[in-house]
Amino acid sequence: MSMQFRGLAEQAMADGAITADEILSLRQGGWANAAIDADEADAIFVLNDHLAEATNEWSDFFVEALSEYIVHTVQPKGYVSPDQAEWLIERIDSNGRLDSLTELELLVEVLEKAIHTPESLRPYARSQIEKAVLSGEGPTRDGGMLEKGNVTEGEARLLRQIIFASGSDRPAAVSQNEAEMLFRLKDATLGADNAPEWKRLFVQGVGNYLQGFGGQEPLSRERAAELENFMNNSAPSIGGFFGRMFDSIGNSGVGEGFAAMSEEAAPPRHIELEVADAAEVTTMEQAWLQGQIQANGQIDEFDQALLDFLAEEEGLGF
Repeated sequence: MSMQFRGLAEQAMADGAITADEILSLRQGGWANAAIDADEADAIFVLNDHLAEATNEWSDFFVEALSEYIVHTVQPKGYVSPDQAEWLIERIDSNGRLDSLTELELLVEVLEKAIHTPESLRPYARSQIEKAVLSGEGPTRDGGMLEKGNVTEGEARLLRQIIFASGSDRPAAVSQNEAEMLFRLKDATLGADNAPEWKRLFVQGVGNYLQGFGGQEPLSRERAAELENFMNNSAPSIGGFFGRMFDSIGNSGVGEGFAAMSEEAAPPRHIELEVADAAEVTTMEQAWLQGQIQANGQIDEFDQALLDFLAEEEGLGF
């Protein structure tokens, strides 16, 4: 950590406030070596704990700096390590609760930026956003609000971000755990002054779980690290391999050479069939859906909107 960074952080902690100029200096100091280091990341969290009020400028810096540190510091970049996930959870839980909307938005940003996150981080992030939606209060970074007892437009935005994030349970699609969270939030806020976006998200989110195609899962962090290490250490030999291959098969045999190589590859995927299979709601999924709907003892307006959507898509009857 640079002396300038340390001095600015200590001064802001003593004041309980930080100016836009001081934040700019922290940006310049933190990225002096093109990256935030571990000591600076700790200092940013401690400073956040001491601020009487987080300004938009501070929230932007906090989320940007720490998400970059968590997602891109440890190799392979884009894969959050178990140690980084544990550090983030411990920092947020250091005072026994998620302390601010800034920390909540950091969790969302990490899941959005990451290619893959450890199993420990995903349920933690879901539980934190669920608590924040039900009991949190205050402005979000984009001008939205968190309010107790209902789902605002800002809360629906955060929920949409986290369930469709690339680092969530099911990248670009909704998992069963996430769909069940949507049902719990729906039941807890039924009849409240909810934003119109909430019903759309509920129907789209649960519908996506039941009918959505999740695509191909990302490589595990361990496999990505192996491939990155191989590429970093084997570039000259890879080039030599392709050179020798072309020399041995000759120009006229290039097609045959690649065809022979591809015979050992995995069989081609039939994406259209996979999408069609995913769109079919199975007997087990229907049983799951009935259980979720019956949990509050009624078919409410959200349930009905979801059933109407599914019936239109597939002709289901409940």
